[in-house]
Amino acid sequence: MALTASDRQAITNLINMHGHLTDQGEFERMDELFTPDAEFDLSDFGLGVRAGLAAMNDAINAIAEHPVGHHVTNIVLSEGDNGTVHVISKGIGIGMNGHCGSVVYEDTLRAGPAGWRITRRAIRLRRIPLQA
Repeated sequence: MALTASDRQAITNLINMHGHLTDQGEFERMDELFTPDAEFDLSDFGLGVRAGLAAMNDAINAIAEHPVGHHVTNIVLSEGDNGTVHVISKGIGIGMNGHCGSVVYEDTLRAGPAGWRITRRAIRLRRIPLQA
């Protein structure tokens, strides 16, 4: 399956929307982005791997201090097997005190009746700078 320009735009919009919904606290709308049984790898946050939207929301609520801004950039799409699309992107979180953090989102998406949805997301913390 070759990704069309409209597929690419829909997927990019979906990835970008995550930060908006998260920052607005609209977790009840995550079904617009994720499949009901989506898997979330939050191991880098000490929260393990969770399955399903309710488990994701429980994990989010377990985090003591959330960034006030989630910003996604450097979105790269590649075609996977069996109609899936793999997306990597970078996330920048801005804390209330101005502290910044960086993550890499590793997503797998599939198209369904409601459009493209994320079926798996791994969030990798960037803690160690590259050494030349």
